Amino acid sequence: MAPKRESGLQREPLVSEPALERAERLANLLAAIVESSDDVIVSKNLDGIITSWNKAAERIFGYAAAEAIGRPITLVIPEDRQSEERQILTRIRRGERIDHFETVRRRKDGSSIIVSLTVSPVKDAHGNIVGASKIARDITEQKRTQEQISILAREAEHRSKNILANVQAIINLSRSDSSESLKEVISGRIQALANVHSLFVETRWVGAEVSAIAKQELAPYLQEGHVKRIVMEGLQTVIEPTAAQAIAVVLHELATNAAKYGALSNAKGRIRLAWSRTEDGQLMLRWTELGGPRVTAPERKGFGSRLIEGTIAPLGGKVLFDWRAEGLVCEIAVPT
Repeated sequence: MAPKRESGLQREPLVSEPALERAERLANLLAAIVESSDDVIVSKNLDGIITSWNKAAERIFGYAAAEAIGRPITLVIPEDRQSEERQILTRIRRGERIDHFETVRRRKDGSSIIVSLTVSPVKDAHGNIVGASKIARDITEQKRTQEQISILAREAEHRSKNILANVQAIINLSRSDSSESLKEVISGRIQALANVHSLFVETRWVGAEVSAIAKQELAPYLQEGHVKRIVMEGLQTVIEPTAAQAIAVVLHELATNAAKYGALSNAKGRIRLAWSRTEDGQLMLRWTELGGPRVTAPERKGFGSRLIEGTIAPLGGKVLFDWRAEGLVCEIAVPT
């Protein structure tokens, strides 16, 4: 019996229904992922025409899918960045992928956002590049936060250097007869700086109010039983940090000298502190001592006087000492 010959016809393999359903489920799942993504996911052809536009793209750029699909992607690119799209398409045609490209894009309302783009070539069944998929993440807030951190870091550096410069100046200008006394002098002056810095925190480093500085430095003499010894007069005046630090150190020095040798060294002496701001923005401060021991003008400047002048002069300010018999009068002018 002759063997059976196989037919020359070959049947096409049948694709099972479960496989088709699986493919459809995967396609639906992928579409759902794209639509529910918080990132912009769009596609375009090699001419830059938008072919798909997800919900995040609608939310972030303000264009509905019906408004965007079929229009050039330059719809969301600022005029001064149009060349970026030409460069991206050139690279896509070469099969390149663009990763995390940070740039600026434009919303429908004309406002700008900062985005991070990832663009990948899209190929057909034969491996030919037919377009591109683009994922864009809005990083506007992230960039603002980074910029704020950078500003704060620079500000912190500036303030740290300013503090250290003030401390160094205090040390250089401080003198005393013994190491223990010198330590006490320097400690007190640095504490005056620390006191005024606590005021800066309250105003977020805008500055400090003159009366608040004065109350801190004259606190020991403003306690009950000493209220009438210190009289302060002046309108509420906020001065910037550099001037505020200088005034704190100066008031500390004047109060310390008054307690040792001047109006605050006996029970009857008193201090009048007055301040005002001139039309050209200078702070005018007048310290007047009354009722203390009789005063005679020193033959040469003391360490305290030199420190006060050395603190005010670098700011472009001026100091005038008037050694009256009834007490010291010190007038200070500081640009603020």
